[in-house]
Amino acid sequence: MIEIGKYNKLRVQREKEYGYFLDGKTKNSKDDILLPKSKITNPQEIKLGEEVEVFVYRDSQKRLVATQEKPKATIGEIAILRVCDNSEIGSFVDIGLDRDILVPFREKKYPLFVDSYYPFYIYLDKTGRLAATTNIDIHLETANGLLKIGDTCSGYVFGFQTNGTALVCIEPNFYGIILKEEVYTSLREGDYLTDLRVIKIYEDGRLGLSARKERAEEMQGLEKEILSYMEGNDGFMRFNDKADPEELRVVFNTSKKNFKRTLGVMMKKGLIKQDEQGTWLK
Repeated sequence: MIEIGKYNKLRVQREKEYGYFLDGKTKNSKDDILLPKSKITNPQEIKLGEEVEVFVYRDSQKRLVATQEKPKATIGEIAILRVCDNSEIGSFVDIGLDRDILVPFREKKYPLFVDSYYPFYIYLDKTGRLAATTNIDIHLETANGLLKIGDTCSGYVFGFQTNGTALVCIEPNFYGIILKEEVYTSLREGDYLTDLRVIKIYEDGRLGLSARKERAEEMQGLEKEILSYMEGNDGFMRFNDKADPEELRVVFNTSKKNFKRTLGVMMKKGLIKQDEQGTWLK
């Protein structure tokens, strides 16, 4: 039986000027599958009467066609794909074949922007064609010991919970989450995050992640940023330990707790002083 959207080993039945016909496994030569010469990448593997491994999918006319080209994903896999176009029926993504595949509107959980990359799950639609969906959460796997607390990883944001927790597809296909307090920048679906730290492993196997650096490193970086900011403003900044948390998030990409802690360290070092107006360099 032919597995559409996957690799198949099929016997080479006959040759034509435009390609080779492969056994369609129906005992009817009318169902044999064409391997066009334009889709042959390893001609030395093709010999009459012998099997060749090919990827099988449906073309624009719904006919089964074979290729030796390697798609970026097969049925049942998650892949990071580029959005090529948006249309009235959905979006199209590049899967590495001669034609892009559709992401139907009903399979888009969030807006997709042309030339941006997102994680997609590949499936067959009702017509037997390759299609993609942004609904990947039920298809993500647990790391099963491949990642442990303290490890770093990278991944794509693919959604948010109502409380602001970001959902992340950790490369290649693991499930991670970032609590709101573990990231200071605004995120959106499709954002690629690097140097994420694993800080927790939940009972369901999902990984708790942080986009923040280790405390000491984070404070050192913030201290340099504060000094640079003040030096560029005549030794003054209007922020002190009573500053608005949201302003601190926007200006310094940090939490109020971390900001106050860093100011305290800087005061002990004799670098700054505070008053009701703000903070001054000494």
